[in-house]
Amino acid sequence: MSVKIRLQRHGKKGKPYYWIVAADARAKRDGKYLEKLGHYNPNVNPADISINVDGAVQWLNNGAQPTDTARAILSYKGVLLKKHLAGGVAKGALTEEQAEKKFQAWLDEKQAKIDAKKDGLTKAEAEAKAKALEAEKAVNEARTAAPVVEEEVAEDAPAAEATSEEAAPAQASNEEE
Repeated sequence: MSVKIRLQRHGKKGKPYYWIVAADARAKRDGKYLEKLGHYNPNVNPADISINVDGAVQWLNNGAQPTDTARAILSYKGVLLKKHLAGGVAKGALTEEQAEKKFQAWLDEKQAKIDAKKDGLTKAEAEAKAKALEAEKAVNEARTAAPVVEEEVAEDAPAAEATSEEAAPAQASNEEE
C-alpha cells in the first residue's frame, strides 16, 4: 500500500479549507485517510498553516510521498528540514541536541519573517485607511464649500427671474403692436 501526504478539501464553495492528511494513494481525495497531520487555510493573508511536525516526519521516514502542494507546505513549515536533520543524526554527523538547536534557529528565523510580513500588511492597511480618510475629508470640505456658492447663485437667481419677467411683458406688448 503506497501512502500519500496530500490535501483534503473542506469548506464551502469559494472558501476552501484543507486538511493535510496521510492517506492511501487509492483513496478518494476527500475520502478515507490514515491520519490527519494538520490544516491549511489559504483564505487569510498570510495563510494559516498548522501541522504536526513529528507525525509528518514519521510518515515521511516510513515512505509516504507528499504531493507537490503538500511538499511545498511541508517545506514551508520545516518538516523536510527536520527529516533531513534526523537523517544526519542517524548517520552520526550531528547529535540530537545540535539538530534540535539548528531546527529551532530556523523556526525562529522563519517566524520573524512571518511577523515582519504581518506587520507590513497591517502598516499598509493603516496607510490605506489614512489615505482614504484624507480623501473623504477633502470631499467633505469641498461639499461644505459648494452650498455657499449655490446660495449666492440662488440669491442672484430671483433678481434674474424678475428681470426676465419684466422683459417678457415688454416683449408681449411689442408683439401686440
